[in-house]
Amino acid sequence: MRSEIFSNAEQQVAAPGFVLQNSKMLKATVNGEFFARRGGMVAYQGNVRFEYQGATSGSGSMKDKLMRAAKSALTGEGVPLMRVSGQGEVFLADDASDVFIIDLDGSDALSINGRNVLAFESTLGYDIKMVGNAGALAGAGLFNTVLHGTGRVAITSRGTPVVLQTNQPTFVDPNAAICWSANLSVQLVQSEGMGALFGRASGEQYQMNFAGPGFVVVQPSENMGGIGAQQAGAQQSEQGPGGMLGQFLGGR
Repeated sequence: MRSEIFSNAEQQVAAPGFVLQNSKMLKATVNGEFFARRGGMVAYQGNVRFEYQGATSGSGSMKDKLMRAAKSALTGEGVPLMRVSGQGEVFLADDASDVFIIDLDGSDALSINGRNVLAFESTLGYDIKMVGNAGALAGAGLFNTVLHGTGRVAITSRGTPVVLQTNQPTFVDPNAAICWSANLSVQLVQSEGMGALFGRASGEQYQMNFAGPGFVVVQPSENMGGIGAQQAGAQQSEQGPGGMLGQFLGGR
């Protein structure tokens, strides 16, 4: 049997970790565990388990975890995660978006639009934090996932992104900003016309103003489909009577 398709055999990797199977797909060789976005798995081989990762998991005190859960439920900006464990190979993708791997060396944290997180290694800590002055705007709810520590994270981009150095005032549509240096000063600037900001609004109404030494990665799209469209359902399940947040609040 002959075909060009057979040139796309899986990447052979001996050591655990992340590699690009191709520009649209991540291959994670697991011998232990890592975290991935729910809905991102497209195939796997071996003895691998997938478990829901609630918002109270991750690094930080229980108070921090509960605050993170509340932010995630109220804003829809959290990452619906699953814990992937065992031994084998897992392939992840998001609606044929481009996939990129970033190595964090512990010197700087990375703030990422939750919709662009595909997977990250368990050596990294994560949190959900408000972006700049978003809380100062009526009804504002702009939160990002912040990763810190040493390890690899795989992100997605709907098209080939551009990396902008923020050595001059830089303005980006909130739906086009993939990730940026967590040390940057970020202010949400409102354009003409008033209106509540639920999740992320169009850049025609709001822009993110970045300042300080660092970078911001911008995708050539504001598409909110793909895995990101699953967030609403995931957050509703957390807020429901049987969800983690519902159980916590119901017990008080």
